[in-house]
Amino acid sequence: MVYKRQKILLALLEYFGGSLQRTDLQKYLFLFTRLQEEKSYHFVPYKFGCFSFQAYDDRRKLISKGFLEDCDEWVIAKKRSKFIDMIDFEEKDRLWNIKKEYGDLSGDDLIKSVYEKYPYFAINSSIADRILSTSEMGKVNEFRPKNTCTVLYTLGYEGRTLEEFLNILIKQDIKVLCDVRKNALSRKYGFSKKTLRNAAESLGIEYKHIPELGIESSFRKDLNSQKDYDELFEEYERNVLSASIDKVEELYQCLRNKKRIALTCFELQPSMCHRTSVAKAVKALGENGIKFKEF
Repeated sequence: MVYKRQKILLALLEYFGGSLQRTDLQKYLFLFTRLQEEKSYHFVPYKFGCFSFQAYDDRRKLISKGFLEDCDEWVIAKKRSKFIDMIDFEEKDRLWNIKKEYGDLSGDDLIKSVYEKYPYFAINSSIADRILSTSEMGKVNEFRPKNTCTVLYTLGYEGRTLEEFLNILIKQDIKVLCDVRKNALSRKYGFSKKTLRNAAESLGIEYKHIPELGIESSFRKDLNSQKDYDELFEEYERNVLSASIDKVEELYQCLRNKKRIALTCFELQPSMCHRTSVAKAVKALGENGIKFKEF
């Protein structure tokens, strides 16, 4: 099975002659998604600018299925069918426009073009100082987070891609991501412990898993109303939080030291997630009050 987004990725590669350098592929794919209303891939500002963890994972899967060669570049395997014929007209038109506008660019020239047009995606670049002018770097610096106040955030990853999730952390200048799931596993790409930790830490965000503050998945069965959730969280506060006050104090000290931390779990709605109970417990330890923000 090849997903629609993977067919687009392969078609893009075919449009550019069947092989591309890794960085060039990410840039062309990024530019292509700027033309999409519903984006096939999302991106974060990374070492060489815009980067999609999902595309990188898809590359690994496409290699294992024999669609791509297992080499340093992106190379379509020999004797494969035409991928351009597998996508619809609108996507073909978008690919044609990207090829027409940027097809003559590669390497630093392509990166520079993307940085100039989308300066946010250059904020973590290790090469921006080399390829951009002083005035262009000034525009990049405008997008760097400049937060100094202490804030406790909470956010769920339900309905979000890994890149959308990480961009929230970046833009809010989160220093530590605290995972309060009992079991940090997910069928959704990017949110199992190892992958999430590696992605966050590659962007300079510390990751902590605190399973002691989680809720057993069996307790989440048959939750059909907000009342059911409220009753669950009342029991959680009595039996789990009260027995794990040392972990709550650990979070409080982390907040004091790092200034900006985020608690995360699955549910998008704070009222349906125990992270809100954890945040309230941490907030209660603050003598002068703690700023608290939910996503």
